[in-house]
Amino acid sequence: MHPSIVTISQNYFKRFNLPTRELNSWYFCDNEVDANECAALVLNNIKMATSPSLWWYQANNEPLPKVGDLNIVTNWAGEAQCIIETTHVSVIPFNEITAEYAELEGEGDKSLAYWRRVHWDYYHRELDGTPFTPSEDMPIVCEIFKVVSRNR
Repeated sequence: MHPSIVTISQNYFKRFNLPTRELNSWYFCDNEVDANECAALVLNNIKMATSPSLWWYQANNEPLPKVGDLNIVTNWAGEAQCIIETTHVSVIPFNEITAEYAELEGEGDKSLAYWRRVHWDYYHRELDGTPFTPSEDMPIVCEIFKVVSRNR
């Protein structure tokens, strides 16, 4: 674990006079370029959502995000960039994702067409090695968040 993860957690909880607790930390995407770009988009308040498939959570025995969750976003190297708080979670079929939601994701040209293209490719990689195969109606976990602390 990168020392910046401990530092950002300690600083966040100290600010609210709360006992420090361990937060989950992770980076977006599955490659260095996209992970670092998405972290920068979050820091610039452009990326405000993320969308793993429900099947990824099921295949990895991971709990679904819930409103109020705090997570540390890192870059590819594991260095803390910020803490985000989940503000909304819904499960929506891939083919029912809206243009408004795609814009919240903040990637590329922010269009629904871009979102569908890059996420379709991503879901194939995400679900590789699981019993699931991407489909037009696969359930997507749409998590909206806000930045509550930045690594200074």
